[in-house]
Amino acid sequence: MVKYLKRLFFPFLFSALLFGNESAFAQNVTSRYGPNDTILVPIYVYNGDTLPSRTLEMVWITARMPEAMRKRMAEWTKLRNAVYVTYPYARKAGAIMNEMNVKLAAMTTESEKKNYIKSREKELKKEFADPLENLSVYQGKILMKLINRQTGNNCYDIIKEYKGGFTARFWQTVAFFFGTSLKQPYDPKGDDQQIETIVKEIERMYRS
Repeated sequence: MVKYLKRLFFPFLFSALLFGNESAFAQNVTSRYGPNDTILVPIYVYNGDTLPSRTLEMVWITARMPEAMRKRMAEWTKLRNAVYVTYPYARKAGAIMNEMNVKLAAMTTESEKKNYIKSREKELKKEFADPLENLSVYQGKILMKLINRQTGNNCYDIIKEYKGGFTARFWQTVAFFFGTSLKQPYDPKGDDQQIETIVKEIERMYRS
């Protein structure tokens, strides 16, 4: 009889332990998960709505650069290189011209001015002749723009001021045959905005 009761008791006890509190267990489950939830996932609450979320691993996506973008990048690189090459010359030329203008303003006779200009011209040729001969036509065009930026005058007006109108017209004709002009304008907020951006990048290097 005892053995028989044990056979009934222990299975009953085991069942009671597992399922006797079934209603409370079910209540806890439904309070934490939805009725159809089977997998625990992180959540993100957006505007009061609970959404499943997951952080994906970082992936790299690459593709061939479009032809139009490739062309723009090539033009930008060419311009940036030209500005980096020519800006030091324009910066120094601007400083020299400003210094010359101050000294010329203090001279009273034309012969004194001409002699002073000739002496500085020899000095400038000695310092700049070789490097400037190696510039391309494109780099020369950028240099003239930068000289305009540094002095406030285009190269035609500068030559006319120092060497006379005939010399200025002669070199303007030479420049024309190279597809450029001594009268290079400079508009930092317009056509030359990219050049101005690059120049400011270089000037930050000078200040650092």
